[in-house]
Amino acid sequence: MDKQSIHRLSTGQPDFKSRLDTLLDWESVSNADIQQSVDRIIADVRRRGDAAVIDLTRQFDRLDVQDMSALTLGAERLEQAWQGLPEEQRQALAVAGDRIRAYHERQKPESWSYQEADGTLLGQKVTPLDRAGVYVPGGKAAYPSSVLMNVIPAHVAGVKDIVMVVPTPDGVLNELVLAAAHVAGVARVFTIGGAQAVAALAYGTETIPKVDKIVGPGNIFVATAKRAVFGQVGIDMIAGPSEILVVSDGGTDPDWLAMDLFSQAEHDEDAQAILISWDQQHLDAVAESIERLLPTLERAEIIRASLSRRGALILVDDEAQALSLVNRIAPEHLELSVEEPQRLAEQVRHAGAIFMGRYTAEALGDYCAGPNHVLPTSGTARFSSPLGVYDFQKRSSLIQCSPQGASTLGQTASVLARGESLTAHARSAENRIDSHNRLESNKR
Repeated sequence: MDKQSIHRLSTGQPDFKSRLDTLLDWESVSNADIQQSVDRIIADVRRRGDAAVIDLTRQFDRLDVQDMSALTLGAERLEQAWQGLPEEQRQALAVAGDRIRAYHERQKPESWSYQEADGTLLGQKVTPLDRAGVYVPGGKAAYPSSVLMNVIPAHVAGVKDIVMVVPTPDGVLNELVLAAAHVAGVARVFTIGGAQAVAALAYGTETIPKVDKIVGPGNIFVATAKRAVFGQVGIDMIAGPSEILVVSDGGTDPDWLAMDLFSQAEHDEDAQAILISWDQQHLDAVAESIERLLPTLERAEIIRASLSRRGALILVDDEAQALSLVNRIAPEHLELSVEEPQRLAEQVRHAGAIFMGRYTAEALGDYCAGPNHVLPTSGTARFSSPLGVYDFQKRSSLIQCSPQGASTLGQTASVLARGESLTAHARSAENRIDSHNRLESNKR
């Protein structure tokens, strides 16, 4: 591979900022033609329900089906997939599932309340969603890990009904994906995908129930559809391409780092892999490792395209400048491949997941470390968090006033309401002022 196939940047370059901005620029839902196509599909599913889903599945997935029963898999079929796997794969799914569940159990928020001196009660009630929809990619790639990462937090949160959809182009079922659904506790799967699957989950059809929230990654049609139905249902996020940002102090094996970069670049041509270091010779060594190791990989052409489009090796002045860039980029995955990773992690404000130390490959987080691999991309880690139990729960405020509390709070509310010229608000609060005293007087 030509060394120039991955961008070489330095903060000392006069045009560094503009070059970095160009590399980072990404808009996952911007094509007007795709938007119009998705809008038509959503409208068709809303209007015709199951019939539209069947017709669109015939068209896009090349499946000759007559009714929804041919696109529905029950718990028995999922268990059959599990039983049919080699023991090694069953064991790997079970271990990953147990670790993911154990991690997310620690995320569970609890309801709480407290009582004030006058008897007024205030608190928060945590309630799981009634029904969640999980989109699992199919087609070019199948991701059993996505099943575990999206379904298990919903189960831990207490969601009673989880509906999974997964496209099966040409009718090809991925047994590992179905087995993962069994491990995660899914009871039914619909073998549909694309914008039509998102629309069916958002609005419901005769067969597919309407859900409260849709989670899970997909292609640009899926992302566009999720954005379009947001408000009708909740969504997890609009995910862009996979990203990895590695900070290395020069002490990690260059071959390891090259493979870490490849691990995200192999997802697709738009994925992003960036390495930052203040050691020029180390960056040169990683560039050499990239050249030597890339031809050994099955997805070499995808990786080559990804690195040439959006990959970079960046030379910085020092550790402080590296951390400044990390917080500027706000990466999905951040590897701190340094001697003191915990010290650096304390200075990271924006990252989806932080992998600390030379031995912590990001790939472990994709499958079995425990934390969720559904992470904010495209700089959205500035204001977003990994998928978790909290995404499948909602919170209701609790307020119960005692007579004395109603009188005290009523006076404050009255002043503020009249200041806003909302007289009914004020009088509603005023009705309860001195209610405590009136009750006491009536008792006497």
